[in-house]
Amino acid sequence: MTGTSLRTYLITRLALVVPMVLILLTLVFLLMRVAPGNPIQAALGGHVPESVVKPIEHRLGFDKPLLTQYGDYLWDILRGNFGTTITDNRPLSQIIQQNGAATLELTFFAMLIAIVVGVAIGLVAGRYRDTWLDVGGRMFGIVVYATPPFFLGLLAQLVFGVWLGWLPTSDQASPLTQALLKTHTNILFVDAIWDGNWGALWDVTQHLILPATTLGLITAGVFVRLVRVNVIRTMRDDYIEAARARGIAERRVVFSHAFKNALVPVITVVGLNLALLLGGAVLTETTFNWPGIGHELVLYLENRDYAGVQGIIVVFALVVVAVSVIVDFINAYVDPRIRY
Repeated sequence: MTGTSLRTYLITRLALVVPMVLILLTLVFLLMRVAPGNPIQAALGGHVPESVVKPIEHRLGFDKPLLTQYGDYLWDILRGNFGTTITDNRPLSQIIQQNGAATLELTFFAMLIAIVVGVAIGLVAGRYRDTWLDVGGRMFGIVVYATPPFFLGLLAQLVFGVWLGWLPTSDQASPLTQALLKTHTNILFVDAIWDGNWGALWDVTQHLILPATTLGLITAGVFVRLVRVNVIRTMRDDYIEAARARGIAERRVVFSHAFKNALVPVITVVGLNLALLLGGAVLTETTFNWPGIGHELVLYLENRDYAGVQGIIVVFALVVVAVSVIVDFINAYVDPRIRY
């Protein structure tokens, strides 16, 4: 019965993905077309002769009826073709491969920092409720969550880069490292390990610390509150009282029972916070001149490159949906109550 319910849940969840993705793609398509003016002329700076605009419109399909454009747009995405930018004629697939790797690197380490810091502080705050540790943990969570990413990034650059001189304040690596390091995955951290270049790995790690910590701390605030609340609730459950009544040591009760069960909701929040991380990555990458896909999105927004903005937003939406589905699958496997 359990296997059947799990399979039914997974099939139902997958079936719901199709209309969800279709709605997202349709919204992006329509929103990009309600902006006033000619997007080609806007991207090229305005006052461009028709002899220049018309070939570009034809190449991008903007001279077709709206319904035809919509059909071509869906078909191209289905084939993995996200279009070509107007300003620099770059295929979006190339931007995703190169700049998306940098965003993946930043997001992974930011999430790692968020989980380690947020869970640790949340566990301590929940275990020692109504003490100075609890008050300090809650204050930390509120402050870092409410702080804008760009402000925290600028503060980190000022303190650790300018005043103390401990860490670099911009870019993914030094120019020498980027010139010498061979490209295997476009993720410099992985490429340095791949080549066994420990000097390059140290340089990449130094450049990664400030942006990843900035982005991770903002997300850590969510984990602090969630884990704290779940620890407090779990410590009141009947099975915890029963374990204490059997004479089990308090340390074992806390670490083997209460903490373990309090961490189950973290799986869900990890997936849900991907959207928060991607949104924060746009500001963090801009602050630290990190060559990620969020940084490219800001550049194309500034240049009013309609095709580039549309392609990158579609990629963000698809990634969030995919992670949401994966998290639902993991939750259904870990927690049987979700299947019913």
